[in-house]
Amino acid sequence: MQEDQAPDIAMMSSRQQRLTDRMTSGSEAVARWRDWKWQLKHAITTIEAFERVLGVRIDAKRRKKLELAVARFPLSITPYYASLIDTSDLENSPIFRQAFPSPAELQIERYDMRDPLGEERDSPVPGITHRYPDRVLFWVTGVCAMYCRHCTRKRKTGDKDLPLSKAALRKAIDYIRKTPAVRDVLISGGDPLLLSDERLDWILGELRTIKHVEVIRIGTRVPVVLPYRVTDDLVAMLKKHHPLWINTQFNHPREITQSSREALAKLADVGIPLGNQSVLLAGVNDCPRIIRSLVHKLVMNRVRPYYIYQCDLSEGLAHFRTPIGKGIEIMESLIGHTSGFAVPAYVVDAPGGGGKIRLNPNYLLSWSTNKVVLRNYEGVITTYKEPDSYEANFCDRECDECELQLKLEDGDEWRAVGIEKLLADFDSTISLTPEGSGRRECG
Repeated sequence: MQEDQAPDIAMMSSRQQRLTDRMTSGSEAVARWRDWKWQLKHAITTIEAFERVLGVRIDAKRRKKLELAVARFPLSITPYYASLIDTSDLENSPIFRQAFPSPAELQIERYDMRDPLGEERDSPVPGITHRYPDRVLFWVTGVCAMYCRHCTRKRKTGDKDLPLSKAALRKAIDYIRKTPAVRDVLISGGDPLLLSDERLDWILGELRTIKHVEVIRIGTRVPVVLPYRVTDDLVAMLKKHHPLWINTQFNHPREITQSSREALAKLADVGIPLGNQSVLLAGVNDCPRIIRSLVHKLVMNRVRPYYIYQCDLSEGLAHFRTPIGKGIEIMESLIGHTSGFAVPAYVVDAPGGGGKIRLNPNYLLSWSTNKVVLRNYEGVITTYKEPDSYEANFCDRECDECELQLKLEDGDEWRAVGIEKLLADFDSTISLTPEGSGRRECG
Protein backbone atom coordinates (compact mmCIF):
# COMPACT_ATOMS: atom_id res chain seq x y z
CA MET A 1 0.00 0.00 0.00
CA GLN A 2 1.40 3.43 -0.98
CA GLU A 3 2.29 5.89 1.76
CA ASP A 4 -0.29 8.41 0.56
CA GLN A 5 -3.14 5.96 1.01
CA ALA A 6 -5.18 5.08 4.09
CA PRO A 7 -7.56 2.21 4.90
CA ASP A 8 -11.09 1.93 3.67
CA ILE A 9 -13.75 0.21 5.73
CA ALA A 10 -12.71 -3.22 4.58
CA MET A 11 -8.94 -2.96 4.80
CA MET A 12 -6.09 -1.42 6.76
CA SER A 13 -2.52 -1.02 5.61
CA SER A 14 0.02 -3.29 7.24
CA ARG A 15 1.61 -0.23 8.85
CA GLN A 16 -1.67 0.91 10.37
CA GLN A 17 -2.43 -2.63 11.51
CA ARG A 18 0.96 -2.80 13.26
CA LEU A 19 0.33 0.57 14.88
CA THR A 20 -3.07 -0.55 16.12
CA ASP A 21 -1.69 -3.84 17.42
CA ARG A 22 1.10 -2.06 19.31
CA MET A 23 -1.31 0.38 20.92
CA THR A 24 -4.19 -1.91 21.78
CA SER A 25 -5.28 -5.51 21.61
CA GLY A 26 -8.41 -7.40 20.62
CA SER A 27 -10.59 -7.65 17.55
CA GLU A 28 -12.32 -5.10 15.36
CA ALA A 29 -9.09 -3.24 14.65
CA VAL A 30 -10.52 -1.34 11.68
CA ALA A 31 -13.46 -0.02 13.69
CA ARG A 32 -11.12 1.17 16.41
CA TRP A 33 -8.78 2.78 13.92
CA ARG A 34 -11.61 4.77 12.34
CA ASP A 35 -13.00 5.90 15.69
CA TRP A 36 -11.85 9.51 16.11
CA LYS A 37 -12.17 9.35 19.89
CA TRP A 38 -9.91 6.27 19.93
CA GLN A 39 -7.42 8.22 17.84
CA LEU A 40 -7.39 11.08 20.35
CA LYS A 41 -7.18 8.75 23.33
CA HIS A 42 -4.17 7.00 21.80
CA ALA A 43 -2.35 10.13 20.63
CA ILE A 44 1.44 9.79 20.75
CA THR A 45 2.62 12.25 23.41
CA THR A 46 6.12 11.12 24.35
CA ILE A 47 9.33 10.34 22.52
CA GLU A 48 9.32 6.85 24.04
CA ALA A 49 5.81 6.20 22.72
CA PHE A 50 6.85 7.46 19.28
CA GLU A 51 9.77 5.03 19.22
CA ARG A 52 7.66 2.13 20.43
CA VAL A 53 4.70 2.72 18.12
CA LEU A 54 6.70 3.37 14.95
CA GLY A 55 9.51 0.93 15.70
CA VAL A 56 12.31 3.52 15.47
CA ARG A 57 15.12 4.66 17.76
CA ILE A 58 16.19 8.23 18.51
CA ASP A 59 19.86 8.95 19.16
CA ALA A 60 20.47 9.42 22.93
CA LYS A 61 22.38 12.68 22.47
CA ARG A 62 19.61 14.12 20.34
CA ARG A 63 16.96 12.88 22.76
CA LYS A 64 18.09 15.37 25.46
CA LYS A 65 17.44 18.32 23.19
CA LEU A 66 14.17 16.82 22.01
CA GLU A 67 13.00 16.51 25.62
CA LEU A 68 13.71 20.23 26.09
CA ALA A 69 11.73 21.03 22.94
CA VAL A 70 8.79 18.92 24.14
CA ALA A 71 8.89 20.67 27.51
CA ARG A 72 8.54 23.99 25.70
CA PHE A 73 5.87 22.84 23.22
CA PRO A 74 4.12 19.49 23.86
CA LEU A 75 4.19 16.53 21.51
CA SER A 76 0.90 15.06 20.27
CA ILE A 77 0.40 13.05 17.07
CA THR A 78 -2.68 11.08 16.11
CA PRO A 79 -1.96 7.44 15.20
CA TYR A 80 -3.55 8.14 11.81
CA TYR A 81 -1.12 10.95 10.99
CA ALA A 82 1.82 8.96 12.42
CA SER A 83 0.95 6.13 10.02
CA LEU A 84 1.82 8.43 7.11
CA ILE A 85 5.43 8.88 8.27
CA ASP A 86 8.03 7.16 6.12
CA THR A 87 10.10 5.45 8.83
CA SER A 88 12.72 4.39 6.30
CA ASP A 89 13.66 8.05 5.75
CA LEU A 90 12.50 9.95 8.83
CA GLU A 91 14.49 13.13 8.33
CA ASN A 92 13.11 13.71 4.84
CA SER A 93 9.51 12.77 5.64
CA PRO A 94 7.29 15.87 5.34
CA ILE A 95 4.86 14.30 7.80
CA PHE A 96 7.62 13.68 10.38
CA ARG A 97 8.92 17.23 10.07
CA GLN A 98 5.50 18.72 10.78
CA ALA A 99 4.64 16.39 13.66
CA PHE A 100 7.85 15.56 15.55
CA PRO A 101 9.95 18.05 17.55
CA SER A 102 13.33 19.28 16.39
CA PRO A 103 16.27 20.63 18.43
CA ALA A 104 16.05 23.68 16.16
CA GLU A 105 12.89 24.71 18.03
CA LEU A 106 15.12 25.71 20.94
CA GLN A 107 16.71 28.43 18.82
CA ILE A 108 14.89 31.72 19.47
CA GLU A 109 15.92 34.48 17.07
CA ARG A 110 15.98 38.12 18.18
CA TYR A 111 13.06 38.92 15.89
CA ASP A 112 10.90 36.00 17.10
CA MET A 113 7.74 36.95 18.97
CA ARG A 114 5.35 35.21 21.33
CA ASP A 115 2.32 36.74 19.58
CA PRO A 116 3.68 37.85 16.21
CA LEU A 117 0.28 38.78 14.76
CA GLY A 118 -0.83 40.90 17.71
CA GLU A 119 -3.95 38.80 18.15
CA GLU A 120 -4.19 39.39 21.89
CA ARG A 121 -3.71 43.14 21.56
CA ASP A 122 -6.69 43.26 19.18
CA SER A 123 -8.91 41.29 21.55
CA PRO A 124 -11.79 43.41 22.93
CA VAL A 125 -13.20 40.49 24.95
CA PRO A 126 -11.84 36.99 25.69
CA GLY A 127 -12.19 34.75 22.65
CA ILE A 128 -12.43 37.56 20.07
CA THR A 129 -9.77 39.12 17.86
CA HIS A 130 -11.22 42.08 15.94
CA ARG A 131 -8.69 43.43 13.47
CA TYR A 132 -10.54 43.96 10.19
CA PRO A 133 -13.63 46.21 10.29
CA ASP A 134 -16.23 43.69 9.08
CA ARG A 135 -14.94 40.37 10.46
CA VAL A 136 -13.72 38.80 13.67
CA LEU A 137 -11.72 35.77 14.72
CA PHE A 138 -13.65 33.77 17.33
CA TRP A 139 -11.42 31.53 19.46
CA VAL A 140 -13.52 28.72 20.91
CA THR A 141 -10.91 26.17 22.06
CA GLY A 142 -7.20 25.66 22.53
CA VAL A 143 -7.39 21.93 21.83
CA CYS A 144 -6.05 20.44 18.59
CA ALA A 145 -6.06 16.90 17.25
CA MET A 146 -2.29 17.27 16.76
CA TYR A 147 0.28 19.87 17.79
CA CYS A 148 1.86 21.00 14.53
CA ARG A 149 5.49 21.99 15.11
CA HIS A 150 5.07 25.06 12.91
CA CYS A 151 2.08 26.39 14.89
CA THR A 152 1.93 30.18 15.09
CA ARG A 153 -0.10 29.98 18.32
CA LYS A 154 2.23 27.84 20.41
CA ARG A 155 1.65 30.30 23.24
CA LYS A 156 -1.97 29.13 23.52
CA THR A 157 -1.16 25.45 24.08
CA GLY A 158 -2.31 24.55 27.58
CA ASP A 159 -3.91 27.99 28.03
CA LYS A 160 -6.06 27.74 31.17
CA ASP A 161 -8.60 30.11 29.57
CA LEU A 162 -9.26 27.74 26.68
CA PRO A 163 -11.56 26.12 25.79
CA LEU A 164 -13.94 28.93 26.62
CA SER A 165 -16.67 28.21 29.12
CA LYS A 166 -20.25 28.62 27.96
CA ALA A 167 -20.44 31.88 29.91
CA ALA A 168 -17.32 33.17 28.15
CA LEU A 169 -18.69 32.03 24.80
CA ARG A 170 -21.86 34.01 25.50
CA LYS A 171 -19.83 37.15 26.21
CA ALA A 172 -17.92 36.73 22.95
CA ILE A 173 -21.16 36.16 21.01
CA ASP A 174 -22.72 39.20 22.73
CA TYR A 175 -19.77 41.30 21.48
CA ILE A 176 -20.53 40.16 17.94
CA ARG A 177 -24.25 40.82 18.47
CA LYS A 178 -23.54 44.38 19.64
CA THR A 179 -21.14 45.15 16.77
CA PRO A 180 -23.25 45.59 13.60
CA ALA A 181 -20.17 46.07 11.40
CA VAL A 182 -19.30 42.38 11.80
CA ARG A 183 -20.67 40.42 8.86
CA ASP A 184 -18.12 37.55 8.81
CA VAL A 185 -17.12 35.34 11.76
CA LEU A 186 -14.14 32.96 11.55
CA ILE A 187 -14.37 30.26 14.23
CA SER A 188 -10.90 29.08 15.14
CA GLY A 189 -8.75 27.92 18.04
CA GLY A 190 -7.25 25.30 18.52
CA ASP A 191 -9.53 23.30 16.31
CA PRO A 192 -13.29 23.98 16.50
CA LEU A 193 -14.12 20.51 15.18
CA LEU A 194 -12.64 19.04 18.37
CA LEU A 195 -15.65 20.44 20.22
CA SER A 196 -18.62 18.14 20.68
CA ASP A 197 -21.31 18.24 18.00
CA GLU A 198 -23.70 19.70 20.58
CA ARG A 199 -21.41 22.56 21.66
CA LEU A 200 -20.51 23.51 18.09
CA ASP A 201 -24.17 23.31 17.07
CA TRP A 202 -25.04 25.71 19.89
CA ILE A 203 -22.31 28.18 18.88
CA LEU A 204 -23.36 28.14 15.22
CA GLY A 205 -27.01 28.46 16.17
CA GLU A 206 -26.34 31.50 18.35
CA LEU A 207 -24.36 33.19 15.58
CA ARG A 208 -27.15 32.45 13.10
CA THR A 209 -29.60 34.49 15.26
CA ILE A 210 -27.50 37.62 14.64
CA LYS A 211 -28.95 39.32 11.57
CA HIS A 212 -25.81 41.19 10.55
CA VAL A 213 -23.67 38.00 10.52
CA GLU A 214 -23.82 36.96 6.88
CA VAL A 215 -21.07 34.34 6.70
CA ILE A 216 -19.57 31.90 9.21
CA ARG A 217 -16.24 30.22 8.55
CA ILE A 218 -14.51 27.38 10.39
CA GLY A 219 -10.75 26.90 10.35
CA THR A 220 -9.74 23.28 10.96
CA ARG A 221 -6.95 20.80 10.33
CA VAL A 222 -9.15 17.81 11.17
CA PRO A 223 -9.43 16.58 7.53
CA VAL A 224 -5.62 16.42 7.47
CA VAL A 225 -4.71 14.88 10.83
CA LEU A 226 -7.96 13.25 12.02
CA PRO A 227 -10.32 12.74 9.06
CA TYR A 228 -12.48 10.26 10.99
CA ARG A 229 -13.82 13.19 13.04
CA VAL A 230 -15.88 14.16 9.98
CA THR A 231 -18.78 11.87 10.84
CA ASP A 232 -22.21 11.71 9.26
CA ASP A 233 -23.68 13.25 12.43
CA LEU A 234 -21.21 16.15 12.35
CA VAL A 235 -21.89 16.85 8.68
CA ALA A 236 -25.68 16.73 9.20
CA MET A 237 -25.33 19.28 11.99
CA LEU A 238 -23.09 21.62 9.98
CA LYS A 239 -25.52 21.51 7.06
CA LYS A 240 -28.16 23.27 9.18
CA HIS A 241 -26.10 26.45 9.45
CA HIS A 242 -25.52 27.61 5.88
CA PRO A 243 -23.93 29.76 4.56
CA LEU A 244 -20.98 28.01 6.18
CA TRP A 245 -17.43 27.85 4.79
CA ILE A 246 -14.57 25.62 5.91
CA ASN A 247 -10.85 26.22 5.44
CA THR A 248 -8.32 23.51 6.17
CA GLN A 249 -4.53 23.20 5.97
CA PHE A 250 -2.97 20.60 3.70
CA ASN A 251 0.73 21.37 3.31
CA HIS A 252 1.95 18.41 1.27
CA PRO A 253 0.46 15.94 -1.26
CA ARG A 254 1.30 13.04 1.10
CA GLU A 255 -1.40 14.33 3.44
CA ILE A 256 -4.13 13.65 0.90
CA THR A 257 -5.19 10.07 1.61
CA GLN A 258 -8.28 8.02 0.92
CA SER A 259 -9.58 8.85 4.39
CA SER A 260 -9.01 12.57 3.94
CA ARG A 261 -10.70 12.41 0.54
CA GLU A 262 -13.74 10.80 2.15
CA ALA A 263 -13.88 13.52 4.81
CA LEU A 264 -13.64 16.28 2.22
CA ALA A 265 -16.31 14.64 0.06
CA LYS A 266 -18.73 14.47 2.99
CA LEU A 267 -18.33 18.19 3.61
CA ALA A 268 -18.52 19.17 -0.06
CA ASP A 269 -21.55 16.94 -0.69
CA VAL A 270 -23.66 18.95 1.78
CA GLY A 271 -22.78 22.18 0.02
CA ILE A 272 -19.98 23.51 2.24
CA PRO A 273 -17.41 25.45 0.16
CA LEU A 274 -13.92 24.23 1.04
CA GLY A 275 -10.69 26.20 0.96
CA ASN A 276 -7.09 25.42 1.86
CA GLN A 277 -4.48 27.55 3.58
CA SER A 278 -1.00 26.05 3.24
CA VAL A 279 2.03 27.25 5.16
CA LEU A 280 5.30 27.50 3.24
CA LEU A 281 7.74 25.35 5.25
CA ALA A 282 11.42 24.74 4.58
CA GLY A 283 12.13 21.06 4.07
CA VAL A 284 8.43 20.26 3.76
CA ASN A 285 6.93 21.97 0.72
CA ASP A 286 9.38 24.66 -0.45
CA CYS A 287 9.41 23.26 -3.97
CA PRO A 288 7.34 24.36 -7.00
CA ARG A 289 6.65 20.75 -8.02
CA ILE A 290 5.36 19.86 -4.55
CA ILE A 291 3.01 22.84 -4.38
CA ARG A 292 1.75 22.30 -7.92
CA SER A 293 0.98 18.66 -7.15
CA LEU A 294 -0.74 19.73 -3.94
CA VAL A 295 -3.03 22.32 -5.55
CA HIS A 296 -3.96 19.89 -8.31
CA LYS A 297 -4.93 17.23 -5.78
CA LEU A 298 -6.90 19.77 -3.79
CA VAL A 299 -9.04 20.93 -6.70
CA MET A 300 -9.69 17.31 -7.65
CA ASN A 301 -11.24 16.99 -4.20
CA ARG A 302 -13.30 20.19 -4.53
CA VAL A 303 -11.00 22.24 -2.32
CA ARG A 304 -10.04 25.70 -3.57
CA PRO A 305 -6.41 26.67 -2.83
CA TYR A 306 -6.92 29.91 -0.89
CA TYR A 307 -3.63 31.02 0.70
CA ILE A 308 0.02 30.10 0.90
CA TYR A 309 1.25 31.70 4.10
CA GLN A 310 4.80 32.83 4.64
CA CYS A 311 5.82 31.19 7.94
CA ASP A 312 5.17 33.57 10.85
CA LEU A 313 7.77 34.99 13.23
CA SER A 314 6.64 32.83 16.15
CA GLU A 315 9.26 31.64 18.60
CA GLY A 316 11.29 28.64 17.52
CA LEU A 317 10.18 28.55 13.88
CA ALA A 318 13.32 29.95 12.23
CA HIS A 319 14.22 26.55 10.79
CA PHE A 320 10.87 26.44 8.98
CA ARG A 321 11.12 29.86 7.34
CA THR A 322 12.06 30.37 3.70
CA PRO A 323 13.04 33.60 1.98
CA ILE A 324 10.08 35.39 0.44
CA GLY A 325 11.88 34.90 -2.86
CA LYS A 326 11.12 31.17 -2.58
CA GLY A 327 7.42 31.95 -2.34
CA ILE A 328 7.62 34.21 -5.39
CA GLU A 329 9.42 31.44 -7.29
CA ILE A 330 6.57 29.06 -6.44
CA MET A 331 3.98 31.62 -7.58
CA GLU A 332 5.87 32.01 -10.87
CA SER A 333 5.56 28.25 -11.31
CA LEU A 334 1.78 28.38 -10.80
CA ILE A 335 0.50 31.54 -12.50
CA GLY A 336 -0.12 30.74 -16.15
CA HIS A 337 1.08 27.17 -15.71
CA THR A 338 -2.13 25.84 -14.14
CA SER A 339 -5.79 26.76 -13.87
CA GLY A 340 -6.40 30.17 -12.33
CA PHE A 341 -8.71 28.80 -9.64
CA ALA A 342 -5.90 26.44 -8.56
CA VAL A 343 -3.55 29.34 -7.79
CA PRO A 344 -3.64 30.46 -4.14
CA ALA A 345 -2.71 33.93 -2.94
CA TYR A 346 0.76 34.15 -1.42
CA VAL A 347 0.58 36.27 1.73
CA VAL A 348 2.62 37.52 4.64
CA ASP A 349 0.58 38.00 7.79
CA ALA A 350 2.27 41.21 8.84
CA PRO A 351 4.00 41.18 12.22
CA GLY A 352 2.38 43.37 14.83
CA GLY A 353 -1.15 42.86 13.55
CA GLY A 354 -0.84 44.53 10.15
CA GLY A 355 -2.96 41.85 8.52
CA LYS A 356 -2.41 39.84 5.36
CA ILE A 357 -0.28 41.37 2.61
CA ARG A 358 -0.44 39.72 -0.81
CA LEU A 359 2.80 39.14 -2.68
CA ASN A 360 3.03 38.38 -6.40
CA PRO A 361 5.59 38.41 -9.17
CA ASN A 362 5.81 41.80 -10.83
CA TYR A 363 3.75 41.79 -14.02
CA LEU A 364 3.32 45.57 -14.30
CA LEU A 365 6.67 46.78 -15.67
CA SER A 366 5.99 50.45 -16.34
CA TRP A 367 3.29 52.96 -17.24
CA SER A 368 2.65 56.42 -18.58
CA THR A 369 -0.42 58.66 -18.82
CA ASN A 370 -2.00 56.59 -21.58
CA LYS A 371 -0.24 53.24 -21.72
CA VAL A 372 0.97 50.48 -19.41
CA VAL A 373 3.72 47.96 -20.08
CA LEU A 374 3.02 44.41 -18.90
CA ARG A 375 4.68 41.03 -19.03
CA ASN A 376 3.02 37.62 -18.91
CA TYR A 377 4.07 34.36 -17.24
CA GLU A 378 6.22 33.42 -20.27
CA GLY A 379 8.15 36.67 -20.20
CA VAL A 380 6.29 38.14 -23.19
CA ILE A 381 6.24 41.94 -22.87
CA THR A 382 3.17 43.75 -24.13
CA THR A 383 1.29 47.04 -23.79
CA TYR A 384 -2.23 47.95 -22.85
CA LYS A 385 -3.66 51.20 -24.21
CA GLU A 386 -5.52 53.30 -21.68
CA PRO A 387 -8.69 55.15 -22.79
CA ASP A 388 -7.98 58.57 -24.34
CA SER A 389 -10.78 60.08 -22.35
CA TYR A 390 -12.19 58.78 -19.12
CA GLU A 391 -14.59 60.74 -16.98
CA ALA A 392 -15.89 59.15 -13.83
CA ASN A 393 -19.50 59.73 -12.86
CA PHE A 394 -19.84 62.72 -10.60
CA CYS A 395 -20.26 61.50 -7.02
CA ASP A 396 -21.68 63.73 -4.31
CA ARG A 397 -20.97 61.02 -1.71
CA GLU A 398 -24.63 60.92 -0.72
CA CYS A 399 -24.70 57.14 -0.98
CA ASP A 400 -28.12 56.70 0.62
CA GLU A 401 -29.72 58.73 -2.17
CA CYS A 402 -27.47 57.65 -5.03
CA GLU A 403 -29.17 57.62 -8.44
CA LEU A 404 -26.08 56.55 -10.38
CA GLN A 405 -25.02 52.93 -10.93
CA LEU A 406 -24.87 52.13 -7.21
CA LYS A 407 -27.78 49.70 -7.05
CA LEU A 408 -26.62 47.26 -4.41
CA GLU A 409 -29.85 45.53 -3.45
CA ASP A 410 -30.74 42.12 -4.90
CA GLY A 411 -32.27 42.16 -8.35
CA ASP A 412 -36.08 41.99 -8.63
CA GLU A 413 -37.42 39.51 -11.17
CA TRP A 414 -40.48 41.51 -12.21
CA ARG A 415 -39.80 42.85 -15.67
CA ALA A 416 -41.26 39.91 -17.56
CA VAL A 417 -42.71 40.76 -20.98
CA GLY A 418 -45.39 39.07 -23.09
CA ILE A 419 -45.87 35.31 -22.78
CA GLU A 420 -43.03 35.28 -20.23
CA LYS A 421 -45.41 37.04 -17.80
CA LEU A 422 -47.75 34.06 -17.96
CA LEU A 423 -44.96 31.54 -17.42
CA ALA A 424 -43.11 33.35 -14.64
CA ASP A 425 -43.80 32.17 -11.10
CA PHE A 426 -43.07 35.66 -9.79
CA ASP A 427 -45.75 37.36 -11.95
CA SER A 428 -49.46 37.08 -11.09
CA THR A 429 -50.71 37.90 -14.62
CA ILE A 430 -53.16 35.23 -15.87
CA SER A 431 -54.12 36.63 -19.30
CA LEU A 432 -52.98 39.16 -21.91
CA THR A 433 -55.28 41.33 -24.06
CA PRO A 434 -53.82 43.09 -27.12
CA GLU A 435 -54.08 46.89 -27.24
CA GLY A 436 -56.88 48.12 -29.54
CA SER A 437 -58.97 44.98 -29.33
CA GLY A 438 -62.74 45.36 -29.46
CA ARG A 439 -62.95 43.57 -26.15
CA ARG A 440 -61.00 46.31 -24.40
CA GLU A 441 -63.06 49.07 -26.11
CA CYS A 442 -66.28 47.46 -24.96
CA GLY A 443 -65.06 47.46 -21.39
